[in-house]
Amino acid sequence: MRRDVPSLVARARDGDPRSVARLISMVEDGDPRLREVAAALAPFSGRAQVVGLTGSPGVGKSTTTNELVRALRRAGHRVGVLAVDPSSPFTGGAILGDRVRMQEHTTDPGVYIRSMSSRGQLGGLAAATPQAVRVLEGAGCDVVLVETVGVGQAEVEIASLADTTLVLLAPGMGDAIQAVKAGILEIADVFVVNKADRPGADATYRDIQGMLGLGERAAGQWRPQVVRATAVKSEGIDDVVAAIAKHRDWLEKSGGLRAAHERRAAGEVEAIALGVLRARMGDLRNGTTLTKLAAQVAEGAIDPYAAADALLAELGERL
Repeated sequence: MRRDVPSLVARARDGDPRSVARLISMVEDGDPRLREVAAALAPFSGRAQVVGLTGSPGVGKSTTTNELVRALRRAGHRVGVLAVDPSSPFTGGAILGDRVRMQEHTTDPGVYIRSMSSRGQLGGLAAATPQAVRVLEGAGCDVVLVETVGVGQAEVEIASLADTTLVLLAPGMGDAIQAVKAGILEIADVFVVNKADRPGADATYRDIQGMLGLGERAAGQWRPQVVRATAVKSEGIDDVVAAIAKHRDWLEKSGGLRAAHERRAAGEVEAIALGVLRARMGDLRNGTTLTKLAAQVAEGAIDPYAAADALLAELGERL
């Protein structure tokens, strides 16, 4: 049932899951009323603690997320979960596995879980994830857990969205050289060595500690925590929650929390602006301007940079 935006936002604020779902669907689908949604949610932004979970496929992100939800609910927090799953480059479909793994929380009114398809977006997140976080903040979530697609060494978009980034590792990820060169490890605020009951867990723990020892930090700079856990057995989760809380305290005392929120806002503004520009560029591409310029470049009449300048000039006039 379609409702006006103020009504949807009001019902979401009251904890109505259908209204929250409708708002996130509007964000994902690029609904024409999205600007109105963003304006209505703006007063409630920045109130939730956003925790990102990332790591390679199979390290236990979903199981760890499930256990973190359980621990946070015991502490009395209202929790939102955004779980991003990869979409097929061939069919566009996605298996939203977290709906299966987190069934125990589906009847808890203090938990909202939303699976999202990446829809081909690179970086481990969906394009709609930042705005979906704002919806969950508006719905009164104290903590929002964002679980990324299983990522490799360079997908670090989660760091620009989350206040605290957890990088999950597992025994057998590789030797110390792999640990040093993996760019994803540089974004971690907390390392979680999951499946710590398996052989090789101690070696992985030592490799990460050794990698951290190689870096130089200014006085007062955060040193990433390294925590062992076995999420499938609910072991070590309290230590993970404690590490998250410790990082939150450091952010608040150092002023880093405000800086993190400003970086997140800057990324959102830039993404929206680029989206508008892409749409306008599409209009030019479908028209005659780009076709004429491309023909002139192909003939050697002008160079590509001059053609790009001409295209941007016309785009500026249309803006």
